Amino acid sequence: MGDNGGPPLDDYAGPPWKGGDPHRFLHWKRAHTAAWKPKSRDIALFRLAKAEAVGLTYEEYTLELLERGRHLGAADADRVAEIKRKRRRRSVSQAG
Repeated sequence: MGDNGGPPLDDYAGPPWKGGDPHRFLHWKRAHTAAWKPKSRDIALFRLAKAEAVGLTYEEYTLELLERGRHLGAADADRVAEIKRKRRRRSVSQAG
């Protein structure tokens, strides 16, 4: 009696906004999703081609574009090298 067959509530950590403002959390979540979603297929393919041209992943290139507001090119070799160094550090720290 009283068990509806649902998951146990013992591991429930509370709402995803962790005691903050749910309205702000939902707006942030929507803005984050919109920022990562390209406006069109052509834009996504353009970013992918630019990322491959400088040796980055689509995610790395898009993050750089979102953070700095500019497209990376051949003249940005130092910045690309820095991103690749961070990639290696992340993969090493995740493996061990």
